[in-house]
Amino acid sequence: MYWVAAQVVALMGIAPLQHVRAGDQQDQQKVRPAGVAGSFYPADPKELTDMIDEMLAKVSQPPITDTILSVVAPHAGYPYSGPVAAYTYSALKGRKYSRVVVIAPSHHVAFDFTSVYDGDAYATPLGNVPVDKDFAAKLVKMSSTIKFSGEGHDATSAGAEHAIEVELPWLQRVLGNFEVVPIVMGDQSYDSSRALGVALAKLIKTESKSGAEGKSGDTLVLASSDLSHYHPYAEAEMIDHKTLNALQAWDYFSMSQNFQTRVWEACGGAPIVAAMIYAERMGANQARVLKYANSGDVTGDKSRVVGYSADVFVKTHHEKAAETPFSLTDKEKAELLALARKSVEYAVEVNEPYAPDASADEILNQERGAFTTLKEAGQLRGCIGYTSAKKPLYMTVRDTATLAALQDPRFRPVTASELPKLQYEISVLSPLRRVTDIEEIKVGQHGLLMKNGGSEGLLLPQVPVEQEWDRQTFLEQTCRKAGMATGCWKDEDTDIFMFTAVVFGEHKS
Repeated sequence: MYWVAAQVVALMGIAPLQHVRAGDQQDQQKVRPAGVAGSFYPADPKELTDMIDEMLAKVSQPPITDTILSVVAPHAGYPYSGPVAAYTYSALKGRKYSRVVVIAPSHHVAFDFTSVYDGDAYATPLGNVPVDKDFAAKLVKMSSTIKFSGEGHDATSAGAEHAIEVELPWLQRVLGNFEVVPIVMGDQSYDSSRALGVALAKLIKTESKSGAEGKSGDTLVLASSDLSHYHPYAEAEMIDHKTLNALQAWDYFSMSQNFQTRVWEACGGAPIVAAMIYAERMGANQARVLKYANSGDVTGDKSRVVGYSADVFVKTHHEKAAETPFSLTDKEKAELLALARKSVEYAVEVNEPYAPDASADEILNQERGAFTTLKEAGQLRGCIGYTSAKKPLYMTVRDTATLAALQDPRFRPVTASELPKLQYEISVLSPLRRVTDIEEIKVGQHGLLMKNGGSEGLLLPQVPVEQEWDRQTFLEQTCRKAGMATGCWKDEDTDIFMFTAVVFGEHKS
């Protein structure tokens, strides 16, 4: 059968081109045909229904009683990602959503905007799913980055985009009748994700306030995404769990940064970030990973695998269990400070990056954002950091200490004669979380990162204490650090992220 033979392409998300007869369109409507039926999933309706039902029946998880605002589901061939996707869709059983916004990446064509399908329906073997054209028309007016288009939806010579299509039979099976808003993101930037997430939240809130019938309270946003691709099994698990840890910490800003630089991987990274931004602005306050696995768990071939996860973003009134705060022992602090000094001295004297031995300490091998601050005679001499978790902590300290000494644009490079005079301070950052109420900001406890378009600036928690600033001054000065007017923190286009830090230095106890 073609269905069986086509599984090789379905594993890695490569869709064979399916030819469609013009006569298949009904009533002159523009219906997007089922382009990967018979390859990613069965083309026969009964076989497809039986496969979905069988996978759903195997899911074992406690029921979710909280409001689910958005979800993530993988989009590879059903035999590979289906057992994971079933966890997402099992969580939706028995719920009523009359509209589902499905956000997907583009695997075959490149374009620099967010493409909302300009047709009337998406077809699957289980029937046509109508597009909510009224909502789609309103959405494209919300941002210049969002447009009506067939880009990313229509079949091309490279193949038919599968990332939306493969989600629809699942939704048809667990929800019954609903309308879809099919969206493909050609631009994977943070600004593009933010524009879409904010636009969706604003539009749905407007519906709710105006009393729009039937849709405002039962919209689901679904991000279609696999995780890492083609790594050996153990490496894939390591990369994917970094992504999922940030997801659970709700640090979508770091996720977006690391997706763009390929430190972490998710082909639908931008859709995930957009779904999180939407859910957050609709009141979601908790992210849950329901299931993780990869293709090696199905095929047994662990040499080059693709990662899959099922995730939900919920609005819960239950108090979240307190997390154990990150901490370092005195020995670990001393080791990091010694490494910072050695890294700077080596870089200045030898003119090469210091190559430390791999740390055997589990904590120092955790990937963490961190800043290294250099002072001379009590005056700032350099400060540079990584805001997101890019590398193991000990390597982050090596990098940031060297950069602070040699590449802080505010200062000339450190010279050999200055080395004995330098004092070192390290700030190890928590994940970033967007501020939804400025009353949450505690001077002396939180640092701030402010972003508006291409402008971005950060101040560490110790800065307002040293400068004796109150909260408003702290906000204003973070605006200045970002190169913006002091009142930028009031702008609805400005995102304010807060974080805590473990701060320690040579001049402190």
